[in-house]
Amino acid sequence: MATEPMDVDAPTGSKRKADSDPSEPRAPRRIKALDDDVVNKIAAGEIIIAPVHALKELIENSVDAGSTSLEVLVKEGGLKLLQITDNGCGIQKDDLTILCERHTTSKITSFEDLASISTYGFRGEALASISHIAHLSVTTKTADSDVAWRAHFLNGRLVPAKPGQSPAPKATAGRNGTQICVEDLFFNVPMRRRTFRSPSDEYNKILDMVGRYAVHCEGVAFSCKKHGDPGTGLSIQASAKTVDRIRQIYGAAATNELLELSTSDDRWGFQADGFVTNANYHVKKTTFLLFINHRCVESTHIKKAIEQVYSAFLPKNGRPFIYLSLNIDPARVDVNVHPTKREVHFLNEDEIIQSICEHIRSKLAEVDSSRTFMTQTVLPEVQWGSTRPKDGAEGGEGSPATDGPSKKRPRRNSNNLVRTDTSLRKITTMFPKAAAGEGSDQTPAASDDHVLAMPQDVKYETVHREPTTCRLTSVKELRAEVREDIHQDLTEVFAGHTFVGVVDEQRRLAAIQGGVKLLLVDYGFACFEYCYQVGLTDFGNFGVIRFDPALNLRELLRIAAGQEKEAIESPEEDFEVEAVVERVANQLIERREMLLEYFSLEITPTGDLVSIPLLIKGYTPSVAKLPNFLLRLGPYVDWTDEKACFETFLRELASFYVPERLPPYIPSGGEEEEASAETQGGKEVDMSRDGPLYRELSTRRKNVRWAIEHVFFPAFKSRLVATKALMKGGIVEVADLKGLYRVFERC
Repeated sequence: MATEPMDVDAPTGSKRKADSDPSEPRAPRRIKALDDDVVNKIAAGEIIIAPVHALKELIENSVDAGSTSLEVLVKEGGLKLLQITDNGCGIQKDDLTILCERHTTSKITSFEDLASISTYGFRGEALASISHIAHLSVTTKTADSDVAWRAHFLNGRLVPAKPGQSPAPKATAGRNGTQICVEDLFFNVPMRRRTFRSPSDEYNKILDMVGRYAVHCEGVAFSCKKHGDPGTGLSIQASAKTVDRIRQIYGAAATNELLELSTSDDRWGFQADGFVTNANYHVKKTTFLLFINHRCVESTHIKKAIEQVYSAFLPKNGRPFIYLSLNIDPARVDVNVHPTKREVHFLNEDEIIQSICEHIRSKLAEVDSSRTFMTQTVLPEVQWGSTRPKDGAEGGEGSPATDGPSKKRPRRNSNNLVRTDTSLRKITTMFPKAAAGEGSDQTPAASDDHVLAMPQDVKYETVHREPTTCRLTSVKELRAEVREDIHQDLTEVFAGHTFVGVVDEQRRLAAIQGGVKLLLVDYGFACFEYCYQVGLTDFGNFGVIRFDPALNLRELLRIAAGQEKEAIESPEEDFEVEAVVERVANQLIERREMLLEYFSLEITPTGDLVSIPLLIKGYTPSVAKLPNFLLRLGPYVDWTDEKACFETFLRELASFYVPERLPPYIPSGGEEEEASAETQGGKEVDMSRDGPLYRELSTRRKNVRWAIEHVFFPAFKSRLVATKALMKGGIVEVADLKGLYRVFERC
């Protein structure tokens, strides 16, 4: 049987007839006051959206009461039971009567008090709202009371614990403080209750909220557990410091990379404190703990602004951990803008956010020199971790073979075993005897031990000065370009390599072992990349190599220009030496203040070279390269643009620090007599073993070998960001252990 459409004006509030004329005049509907129960349930639905919001209100009330210990008990995600117990000041028995009435509070007395509110709660809506959508019971005891009092509430009023009993509070045993028990949350709002699909999700939200307040409320102990579980999901001692709380809740990975923040500005009336992670830590999703005037809130503007700061330091899609406590003059804050107090508005928001972001940016820049770059894999088809036995492997402690016959000893494939003990033998022992000792009569092993000692007797003077924070956008952009050009696999190889030895000093080649691969590295190229990166990370904070007495700048330039002139083959490329010397000298003297401030290159107004930058401790660049380095600062440095100037200067400085190509070693025998004399610059130079030039080259060769093995390659492990250019032109695979096994298997 067909049913007719119902009229909208019917008392039941049903639909209007489909065939009715909308243009037909209708009588106005009467306005009525809603029933108090409906009003209260609507208000409760705005304030208590989920169990975690009820818990947040209860935590804030407990902390306002001066509690030093909070215990949270949860059942079925807080829908069945949500209980919080504190040791605060408690509630007076006489106040229990109106405890759950709307807008009953001890925090304010007039609307003007909102301008100076400094407590968590203030409107007196939390318990009233909870009592309208749950069964609420309160057990409380003050210090001056002999007994605790328990009361039950529903719809904002006292109700008896059981039918037929008096609703008045009952005396009971209890300790100082308050225990609030919320049962059957949303029992009378079935639509809201059905939206919660997973109790475990709600419990995780509760854990997150408890953890946020546990981090912020130093001096307060927190614990949270599921009903019936023997252990706690979260437990923080009252004596734990903020950093320890972050470690327990968010893990050691974030805590080990924390930077402490503290900044303020009287103009905007704020003080910001907290902890953020440095550029070594990044995850896929930002962890943002924000407290404004000690109230846990959310701010999309602050979050996005800080993430924008980190975008210049973290890899793509990398996100930080942020804990920020912002104290603002209460007169500048409007706390009454959101039903759940999740958001607040405050004056000069943009200026305060900008100030905080600048402080975070400076903190990240200060530690940029200690960056580590985490990568996922290395070269394809290689399991680099297989070169080290796992716990319980054969020969290791705790081997499964000793635990019982049921556990098998893991098999170790021979083609994955690589000997990495460098103390057994070095590649230099395979060279001719004199090559290792440079003409000495020592045995190869003895000469190896001799080379282990630092061949340079260099004394360093420590200067105690505060490091300069680089705020130049151009330098930050250059650093970002290096990070963007990173080759992840090769960086991992250098980070875990084993140095084998210098192979060819003329072509500047060294061998390293990476996993089961033997690689040949152009250490000249690698040193150049490393020195350039050191120049960027230590920009404005270089050490100093001083000359005593100072060197004549023009004389050094004259030496380099003379050598360039002699190398000219075409008359069209000829130039006047003195003109070039004066032009370059004037350029450097004119910019001497900038060179001293940024690069520790000190030149006097009269043209004396006092100092040059020290990039690497333990290695001194060849002084013979100094004239050419100074000469190239004229035509090869772009002095017209800031970013280009810094980049070209640092590249010239890196070239100066790269170990020079050494002439071939002169072996003993007949070849020595043939090479005992050479012609350099039209003059005959003695190259025999007894000649001064040979002895000087011999000493320099020892210095370079020592620096390559003990200075540069160890530094590559911790600081080198291997670029894609280095991968293309600076490294070659010589042998692969698995490939060698396949060759021998065929033999």
